[in-house]
Amino acid sequence: MEFLTPPADHPARDRVRAWLREHPHPTPRQLAESGYVAPHWPAPYGLDADPMSQLAIDAELRAAQVAMPENPIAIGWAGPTILAGGTEAQRERYLRPLLAAEEIWCQLFSEPGHGSDLANLSTRAVRDGEHYVVNGQKLWTSDAHVAHLGILIVRTDPDAPKHRGISYLICPMDTPGITIRPVYDMTGTFYLNEVFFDDVRIPAENLVGEENKGWRLAKVTLGNERVSLSGEGALWGHGPSAADLLAKVRAANLDLDPLLRQELAKVWIEGEVLRLIRLRTVTAAVQGRPPGPEASIRKALSDEHGQHIMNLVRDLAGSHGLVKGHDPFGSDDAKTWDHGFCFAPALTIGGGTAQVQRNIIAEQVLGMPRELDVEKGMTWSEARSAVLAAQR
Repeated sequence: MEFLTPPADHPARDRVRAWLREHPHPTPRQLAESGYVAPHWPAPYGLDADPMSQLAIDAELRAAQVAMPENPIAIGWAGPTILAGGTEAQRERYLRPLLAAEEIWCQLFSEPGHGSDLANLSTRAVRDGEHYVVNGQKLWTSDAHVAHLGILIVRTDPDAPKHRGISYLICPMDTPGITIRPVYDMTGTFYLNEVFFDDVRIPAENLVGEENKGWRLAKVTLGNERVSLSGEGALWGHGPSAADLLAKVRAANLDLDPLLRQELAKVWIEGEVLRLIRLRTVTAAVQGRPPGPEASIRKALSDEHGQHIMNLVRDLAGSHGLVKGHDPFGSDDAKTWDHGFCFAPALTIGGGTAQVQRNIIAEQVLGMPRELDVEKGMTWSEARSAVLAAQR
């Protein structure tokens, strides 16, 4: 297919260049107020930019080496959810500081004991006058120890069906009753945390959307999360890519045996497939078409691809791959590869496990039934026949 990219004379390019002449070293607040942090957002927080304009803006800012504000959970997940369901007062209060990275956000969704069954919440919130009183525990909360605010889902109606009776709150992380404990990972550091709520009083004005109807907004957050976790780098959009690895191997002039050459070719092919899927998604957006299944498929593929890259670097290191601090390319990137290899197992867990992603693809893309009817003794052949019949 023909991929669409912004032409060199796209008018958005001239506007960005003119703005950069006036702001050669823009601050995060200036970038936020210009609309360039999230140009596709509606004004006044964005520019109502169409996909082609957004691509042109991003290209010009990258070419100028402009450092964008770093606040991934806020800009990628919390902001779009507040835009979708928040009040005008909430948008005015939170979005501008969020875009400027003046207030860091975290996501308080996952809980211990429930695995990927996110809607099976134990954390409760009870309305008490002008506050919600929250009790419970959250787990795997990235950056909770440095966050100013968090997006929090709680159960407000314990008698409602699982996906109902859930509410979506904005939680100030310095509220009395919140305890944060680090969760160290294989890299030897931590950015994940467990968070405890003991009679935490959150103002009722921090409710996003309607009480007991927060699952719809939680799905908005999760949808943006899975797109955000599928960037170019091997580690959820960060770090080296397959192309970077190939360039390293060529520069080091490594003498590879046929098996390692084959593995290197495989990860490069995977990287190209993912790049082309991304271009298909971008092209669909430019043409005003829904992205289709590519976004879900890309999330599932890119996680395993990141693990393949890091495993291959370990193999390239040979016996030295068993110890920390060795770079098979003879450069100073040992820390990058050590961290990447230890972090890579998390890729197929965070943002929806690989198994959950495949279930989503099976049900929403392939039209397969949610599960076999074991009580009625339904076989896979019968399930396939049922799917085919439903598609006729």
